[in-house]
Amino acid sequence: MRNVIPLALAAAASLTAQASSHREAPFIAQNPSVDGTDFYMFNSYEAGRSGFVTLIANYNPLQDAYGGPNYFALNPQALYEIHIDNNADAVEDLTFQFRFTNTFNRLAVPTGAASNLSIPLINLPPTGNVPTLNRSETYTVSLVRGPRRGANVMPVTNAVGGGTTFTKPVDNIGSKSIPDYAAYANQYIYTVNIPSCATPGRMFVGQRKEGFAVNLGEVFDLVNLNPLGARNIKGSATVDKNVTTLALEVPTNCLTASTTQPIIGAWTTSSLRQARVLNPAPQGPVTATGASPRSFGPEVSGGAWTQVSRLGSPLVNEVVIGIDDKDKFNASEPKNDGQFATYVTNPTLPVLLNVLFGAAANVPPVPRNDIVAAFLTGVANVNQPTGVVASEMLRLNTAIAATPVAAQQNVGAALCFTPAGELLLTNPGCDPAGFPNGRRPGDDIVDIELSVVEGFLLGAANPNRTPEGAYQVYTDGTLQDASQFDVTFPYLKAPLGGSPNGSNGVINPPSAG
Repeated sequence: MRNVIPLALAAAASLTAQASSHREAPFIAQNPSVDGTDFYMFNSYEAGRSGFVTLIANYNPLQDAYGGPNYFALNPQALYEIHIDNNADAVEDLTFQFRFTNTFNRLAVPTGAASNLSIPLINLPPTGNVPTLNRSETYTVSLVRGPRRGANVMPVTNAVGGGTTFTKPVDNIGSKSIPDYAAYANQYIYTVNIPSCATPGRMFVGQRKEGFAVNLGEVFDLVNLNPLGARNIKGSATVDKNVTTLALEVPTNCLTASTTQPIIGAWTTSSLRQARVLNPAPQGPVTATGASPRSFGPEVSGGAWTQVSRLGSPLVNEVVIGIDDKDKFNASEPKNDGQFATYVTNPTLPVLLNVLFGAAANVPPVPRNDIVAAFLTGVANVNQPTGVVASEMLRLNTAIAATPVAAQQNVGAALCFTPAGELLLTNPGCDPAGFPNGRRPGDDIVDIELSVVEGFLLGAANPNRTPEGAYQVYTDGTLQDASQFDVTFPYLKAPLGGSPNGSNGVINPPSAG
């Protein structure tokens, strides 16, 4: 009967989730360019980068590599933000704001008409490894200290030359358009000066290979997998997808309030203007030579910024927040999370499981203070700051050193606890630098959060522990670990190319196996 519980958990938890936060609410499912999908925050583990924290915010989910002719530009009408709370009061103290501009270069070819005609594609043949682009994507980044809509706004600048405009590499169209995509994209990893920060950081914005793994198909097929069996990345529904990444590497002391408060909380959002007017007769996009002041595109936006996406800890909006409040959660701020507290202290998921599976599905007693720790306050003695105001965000204890990539455990800090729920750093497999202490790309957050929902943090009171107190890792069948990612910034791998053919139209032979 013990196996029935994780089977049911995997089913119910995944029936509301496309992935870590992909298409998780009714409104955002219709607006993919502003859909925040995954958020990572961890002490940098690249060699020689101790003393830095990496922040990675992913947007625009489930990108098919062949998604031309327009591919996946970010929305120039949107505001993308990463917020940091460094004094535990549930209010942002630092906000990095990203704004994008898409410029059309009017590339034309001779056709015999009176003038050359604009091509319908976003590129022409490259010059060497440099793509010839019909659409250029650039962006600016500002740091706001204090309230996100406050007046203390300063630009992040290029450490080389001091410029404030950065280039986003075009998506990986294919090897005929960009013969060596990784080399092309890497030239847009910038060393940047962050306002009031003595040490430069690094920044990259561009398409990456989707790093979140989950067996959606098997789960939807009445959990057609063994939750106590082996993980198999080949079964992941996201293995052939890309995503758009906003990555920052920031000196730790530029994020923390002081050396006595090393724990920071963070979350990512996107916002749109409150009003939108659609133009029934669009007059063309912005071009390299500019546009007439009265030459409007398909829409005109105005009014206050209105938040439409929010993501801190993974899977919260999927498996904790009720469907009626999912859009409301995406529009809310951590300081107002008291309105959602009952979803955490009295979760509906265990009750649903009990209805579906009877006594075989345990319903832990409420209130569920263990889930409060996981999602709202941080875990005591790990990443819970002094005087914390309960609020949903991803929390990182920057004083816990990064674990070298070869030693990372994909169940993060889960194995650092005794059966009584006490922290014990000498436990076999303990890796306190992983989720829920921040989140690294290789942390298998589906398996970890399934275990938390099942009551792992309840310690000895959890009836699903074996008598000797050993902890069983439950799985959705996918493998998620550090070996699937790069060991250097921005850590997520170069995206999949849109064409399976070689650079001269020669079809690549199928890989063995």
